[in-house]
Amino acid sequence: MSTLETGANDLVDDHPGQPSATPTATPVDLPHGTGTPPFTAVLWDLDGTIADSAPGITRSLARMFESFGLPVPSPAELVSYVGPPILDSFRLHGLDRHPGLDAAVDRYREFYRADGELADELFPGVAEIITALHAAGIPQSTATSKPEGAATRILTHFGIADRLDFITGAGGDETRGTKREVVAEALGRLRSIGADLSNVVLVGDRFYDVEGATANGVPTIYTTWGYGRIGEEVGAVAVANTPEQLRTLLGLPAA
Repeated sequence: MSTLETGANDLVDDHPGQPSATPTATPVDLPHGTGTPPFTAVLWDLDGTIADSAPGITRSLARMFESFGLPVPSPAELVSYVGPPILDSFRLHGLDRHPGLDAAVDRYREFYRADGELADELFPGVAEIITALHAAGIPQSTATSKPEGAATRILTHFGIADRLDFITGAGGDETRGTKREVVAEALGRLRSIGADLSNVVLVGDRFYDVEGATANGVPTIYTTWGYGRIGEEVGAVAVANTPEQLRTLLGLPAA
């Protein structure tokens, strides 16, 4: 069962509530967008926006901590790892001191690739939005902090990789690791195929998405079915509580 069905806040007991939806966007004047449709291109976060990836990620993290003889964080703490660049999360929790970032990342990815990567579920209704944008001829790319190879395998597994012009993510060697860098790369790839970048929007569920998009002159629609907390929506042009609200904010007709 996905967190859209259970409610993202039910993942952990102390996960605070999400902000109420803003039904219409407040226009902004950023270099690559106004925040209101019609949009010329759409960027997508993956974890917590397209896919409910928390079960596979948190299970792999728990196995990684156990393998190094470290205490396993609480479920709430493990969920906080979902979304940010993995190096940032590991530094924040002291893994740069022991067992070291390289060892921690390698072990986590070993476990995640083995039995966590394809444990994701798509949030109901989001794939249909991606399909509708594709049918309308609107260029799309992911802009995820997940390694690009993993993102490609997940989206291919769910049959929506071909609806996206690019699957842009973090570099496997930890280059292009910040959301700002990933968004810049996604914009560059869309530019390379002649996409109109005058009114782009990013759809995401964490303040990392808002910050990374804004740094590149792109407005953000914040979605509340992911793993963010109250206050992370600050700086977004609109908030969507449901895929139906997201469809409206993207200028698509009701399903």
